[in-house]
Amino acid sequence: MITAPAVSDATLLADLGGTNARFALYEGGRLGRIVRLPVAEHASLPAAIAAFLAAEGAGRRIGRAVLAIAGPVEDGRADFTNTDWVADSAELARTFGFAAVRLVNDFAAQAWALPDLAAADLHPLGGGPAVAGAPMAVLGPGTGLGVAALVPAAGGAVAVATEGGHVTLPGTSARDDAIIAILRQRFGHVSAECVLSGPGLVNLHAAIATLDGAAHTPRSAADITAAALAGTCPVCRAALDTFCAMLGTVAGNLALSFGARGGVFVAGGIAPRIVEHLARSAFRAQFEAKGRFRDYLAAIPVHVVLHSDPAFVGLSAIARSGG
Repeated sequence: MITAPAVSDATLLADLGGTNARFALYEGGRLGRIVRLPVAEHASLPAAIAAFLAAEGAGRRIGRAVLAIAGPVEDGRADFTNTDWVADSAELARTFGFAAVRLVNDFAAQAWALPDLAAADLHPLGGGPAVAGAPMAVLGPGTGLGVAALVPAAGGAVAVATEGGHVTLPGTSARDDAIIAILRQRFGHVSAECVLSGPGLVNLHAAIATLDGAAHTPRSAADITAAALAGTCPVCRAALDTFCAMLGTVAGNLALSFGARGGVFVAGGIAPRIVEHLARSAFRAQFEAKGRFRDYLAAIPVHVVLHSDPAFVGLSAIARSGG
């Protein structure tokens, strides 16, 4: 039993992925310092929380926790996808003496952040003004592809967590179809995440080289991106261009699915690094390429989220609401 802090208004917030666990304290309406702890250096989630509280929680009384998990949350429990950590709200409450523990999907936290993002946190990618009170949607290519939405409801907006990154990737041209066919030989089902993620960019690079009969050396996603932006590798440039176009297609599908006239937001670790290229790419054209609904999509604003820790904006909103 870890020594429990006494209950107070302070809330422990965490954004928990497969590589890094980020923690902060929310107290008196203010977010404290965000501390990043490598997941591999801690045997379990309770061990990581204990390490954070030992460093940052001295003299503070913490009564609640709101934790964003990179994976589905069911009945107050979540098994992490890329580590053997487990989050169990009842166990964490007992271990640390928290009065309440709320687990949310990490992209649900991103969705909660959307109304509170400032203009400086966003880079526009076209469209008209947002429709006030309309649904907003967020997708984020990074280690995987997260998808969520914030939709209006009678009692206030509701964040809808989804597994939309695993929808079947659509092809919109004969070349897309050929790329997907190569990926299908390797993976069977070709999801959006199979292409629209860091590992997905590596998959695209290999598939395009195969399709074009080009000699290539396997590269990391970071190396592919760097070579594409520098113009030193045609296969890398083709991979990044295809990534941007397919991201536009999937983002447009998401906008239609949720009626996201309040805006579509591209978050995650990749988009901010390629934002200028994304703006020049076929992203927006593919976003709008929906036949009779082209005008509907043309009116919807899209933004890249530049904020370094948007999940904590959403977690703070949940903490303010008493959640």
